[in-house]
Amino acid sequence: TVLNYPVSYLELIGTLSGLACVYLTAKEKVLCWPVGIVNLIFFFILFYQVRLYSDMLLQVFFFIMTLYGWWKWTHPKTEKDANKNKELKISRLSAQSFTLITGISLGLTAALGAFMARVHLLIPKWFSKPADFPYADAATTVFSITANLLMTVKKLECWLLWVAVDIFCVALYAVKGIYLMAAEYLIFGA
Repeated sequence: TVLNYPVSYLELIGTLSGLACVYLTAKEKVLCWPVGIVNLIFFFILFYQVRLYSDMLLQVFFFIMTLYGWWKWTHPKTEKDANKNKELKISRLSAQSFTLITGISLGLTAALGAFMARVHLLIPKWFSKPADFPYADAATTVFSITANLLMTVKKLECWLLWVAVDIFCVALYAVKGIYLMAAEYLIFGA
C-alpha cells in the first residue's frame, strides 16, 4: 500500500519506471530507453487488466518509438552527415492545419472508440470482457499519438495536446481507480 492506497506491483513498477524514464530522458541518459521499455511492458499488462484496451495498444506504438529513439541515441550522425542536414527548428502550425489535424484526430478517436466498444464481440478470445470507457480511452490514445508525431517535427502545438492528454488521463485513471498512474500524469501535466 502507498498512503493507504492498495497498489499493484504492475502499477507501482510501471509508474516508478515511467517517472524514472522521464527524468533520465531530461538528463539525456541513454538508460532512459531500457527503463522506458520496463514502463511500457508493465503498463501494457496493467491496461489490459483494467480494460483500457486503447491505452494498452498505445504502449505498442510507444515501444516502437522507444526502439527508434534508443537506436538514434546510440547511432549519432557523423559530423559529415550533420553538415548536410540543417537542424529542425521549432515552428507553429497554421490555425487551418491545427484544426485539420484536430478534426482527423477526433474522427480517428470515434473510429477507434467504436471498434473498442465492440472488441469483446469481434475478438472474444483475446478480449473476453468489454472495454471500459472505450471512447475516452481512444481519445487519450489517438491524441497521444498525434502529440507525439507533432513533437517529432517540433511543432509547438504538440504541448497543447500533451497537456490536454495529461489532464484527461488524470481524470480517466482516477475514475478507473489507478490513482498512482493518475498522480504520475498530474506530474507529467505540470
